[in-house]
Order: sequence, then structure tokens, then C-alpha cells
Amino acid sequence: MVSVGDVMTHDVVCIEAQGTLQEAIDLMDLRGCRHLVVIGEDGHVCGIVSDRDCRLALYSPYVLRERWQDESVLNHTRIQVIMTPYPLHVTSSLPLAHAAQKMLDHHINALVVIDRGEMVGIVTSSDVMRVYAQQRSYAEVD
Repeated sequence: MVSVGDVMTHDVVCIEAQGTLQEAIDLMDLRGCRHLVVIGEDGHVCGIVSDRDCRLALYSPYVLRERWQDESVLNHTRIQVIMTPYPLHVTSSLPLAHAAQKMLDHHINALVVIDRGEMVGIVTSSDVMRVYAQQRSYAEVD
């Protein structure tokens, strides 16, 4: 049985809640990820922000503005405004299938992994698909 701990990313990319939209986009580009765990002033996980959250904040169809105003949005929109607060989390010992079901049930693509009150990783839908694809390719060889 594959557990969350077997496939999760240990080197979690984090951003402070007071960070900006521009910092989040730059960090995702630099690290090649689609989710950032948000850390509050107390040093603990307080949210999660996805590349989709960033796109929605920058290109909101509800806010009419000129293109030149995008720079202002990028530099003045705080992560705490666009993040999902109190993200769902799992433990590293949870079977991966249960984590996948939790993501499906809640229509999300990432779960923070917390053991004994400390963040130890993040597991994403891409991690789940990677394991599924590997298992399928092994099954086809047999």
C-alpha cells in the first residue's frame, strides 16, 4: 500500500501571508510548482495558494481596468487576500488512495502534510497521477 509519505514533496515551497501576488508568481515560476503553502506571522501554516488563485486575482473578469494597472495589482495584492485559509491536511502515514479521495471530495489539487503538528510536505493530484501511471505501466509489462 502506497502512503502519502511515499510520494509527497518534502521540500515545500512557502510564502508569507504578507507576500505579494508578484512574489507568488515569481516563486512558482522559479521553483516550477503550482501550489505555495502560506505561512503566518506565527510561523505556522495558515493557508495555501495555487496558480489558479493567482490567475484569478490578476485577471478577474469582475474588475475592469487598463493593462497598465496590472503592475499595481501584482505588487499590492497580498497573499492573505487570495489564499485558501486553513487548508485541508493529512498525515504522511495516510494511504494515498484516501488522500486522493479527499482531494476529489473537496475539489482541490493539493493537501498539506502535517505530522505531530509540523508541516512535513505537500501531496498534489500530480503526485497521485504519477503513482497511478507508474502502476499502470508496471501492470502492462506483466
